[in-house]
Amino acid sequence: MKTKKNFHSFPFKLWSLVLLSLPVCLPSQNNFQKNFQKNDSDYVEFSGKIVDVKNGDVLPFATLSVEGSNITTVSNSEGEFSLKIPKEFQDKTLTVSYIGYKNRILKISELKQENSRITLEPMIVSLPEINVISTDAENLVLSVLENRYKNYPEEELLMTAFYRETIKKNRSYVSLSEAIVDILKQPYSSFRQDQAELYKSRKQSDYKKMDTLVFKLMGGPYNSLYMDVMKNPDYLFTESILDNYEFSFDRTTYIDHQLIYIVNFKQRPFVNIPLYYGKLYIDAESLALRSAIFHLDLTDKEKSASMLIRKKPLNAKVFLTNASYRMDYIEKNGKWYYNYSRIELDFKIDWKRKLFNSNYYTVVEMAVTNWEKATEEKKLKNKLRPTVIIADEASGFSDPEFWGSYNVIEPEKPIESAIKKIQKQLEKRK
Repeated sequence: MKTKKNFHSFPFKLWSLVLLSLPVCLPSQNNFQKNFQKNDSDYVEFSGKIVDVKNGDVLPFATLSVEGSNITTVSNSEGEFSLKIPKEFQDKTLTVSYIGYKNRILKISELKQENSRITLEPMIVSLPEINVISTDAENLVLSVLENRYKNYPEEELLMTAFYRETIKKNRSYVSLSEAIVDILKQPYSSFRQDQAELYKSRKQSDYKKMDTLVFKLMGGPYNSLYMDVMKNPDYLFTESILDNYEFSFDRTTYIDHQLIYIVNFKQRPFVNIPLYYGKLYIDAESLALRSAIFHLDLTDKEKSASMLIRKKPLNAKVFLTNASYRMDYIEKNGKWYYNYSRIELDFKIDWKRKLFNSNYYTVVEMAVTNWEKATEEKKLKNKLRPTVIIADEASGFSDPEFWGSYNVIEPEKPIESAIKKIQKQLEKRK
């Protein structure tokens, strides 16, 4: 019989300060240049949208990868993408993949640079019945955990990633932060924690719209790294805490012609602390976790809020109204790599002696856009602390070429509009 273990929640702390008039500033850009940085004129940028070929529905968080390289990106929640490809790869192909669809392989030389409409075809196959799987759902999850050292990298990697965090109050964006991040990714068999370093960042906040309250998201890119549930299984489930969950098989699906098992999980009725519920997408051949999409159970409002709120005003109650998480991996040469993560946290502020409540919506996402084997000379020199708050650097928003040759997640339309408003505000200050 398994031993019960206290559950460790994800260490995401939304740090709120009262009557803060100026942002907390930390160094926002280090002074070194990457050894493998490309000259801005050595790439071609492509942008467009990924949709279902039959009904035109957008396909959010689809993966795009360049043949012969580790260059990848993902489409945003509206199916839109932006991808900068070095000219040396113009004769290669681009693979677009999405769960439940056939892969689409395109010649990069034939892509339109703007407004490309990439269509994917749904997989129409006879799906095997659940009973052909020769195990129960919980044992399948155990097999995934047992095989993680085999399926995930065993060497240190230096990854380049694009990080974005946004905070909205009601319908208006009050804080936007973006960064290019260097990540020293530790082997999955190692207990050493992943490390991060800011290469370039920009941030702008409008504190006038935040009542007397300012939200500060502590941890920056570390929040996204903690989402790697194969590197940090203690934060979701390990063998010793599986008894806290119920597992069941959902339908099966495919990515291209690869069979994917879908396992549902939720906390058992006797568990009296907030845990998670959601779906695991497991590659049938390798038993590797391909994606995890899950949510925090908010039945107990006070306990769930206490898991994420570090500090709050005395004259207000703060409740979580949504806590959603997504983690995607990508396969390359038989190993599965961190690809994309997204965190969505929604809060309601119930003020004493105020007629109306305030609602805040936070999105944190990070996409790995390239990686290589870490060498001694390429290791990080100015590591961020896990308690970091991404620094303010408003000047970046006035420069349309701020990111240069680095790949980013295409912003959703409301974020794009917010950036344009910030640019106009900065122009007025000149």
